Amino acid sequence: MPLELQVIRASEFVRLNADALLDFEQSKTALRQLAYACRKRGLTRALLDVRSVPVPSKPQFTITQLAALVATFREAGFGKEDRLGVLYLSDVYGGIRKFAFLGRLGGLQVQAFTEFERALEWLSEGNESPAEGRLTAVPIPIKRPAGRSRTRALVLRAKGNSR
Repeated sequence: MPLELQVIRASEFVRLNADALLDFEQSKTALRQLAYACRKRGLTRALLDVRSVPVPSKPQFTITQLAALVATFREAGFGKEDRLGVLYLSDVYGGIRKFAFLGRLGGLQVQAFTEFERALEWLSEGNESPAEGRLTAVPIPIKRPAGRSRTRALVLRAKGNSR
């Protein structure tokens, strides 16, 4: 199984390179190793670099298998606060993007990228929870002149409707 595992401390994420087509079981093992490497080092970011993997002649995995790969990653310890970036050159059959989509549906932070810099930028973003990063509404008191109505009607008209 031709894999290269790198821990890159400067950006605090683990990178896994694969340079050959992996079957389903090998892919599960690789994802498990990646998640375990992150857990062991206390890291919450991972990059799966499949740019050097040759394009298969047909789709490599079914939707069910892709969902099982996502589940394997979760079972190995990756959770909602962790991030997995998948870096690829070509996704002819959409399997990489489907994997990322299924991961997001499952509550994980998974993104697919064609550019290393964009992947690195996303991985290095803050560790805040989604709720912490949102702006909250602050009520602003409005003093109204006496005699003016406190409610206003908003009328929306469809384009072309003259009424």
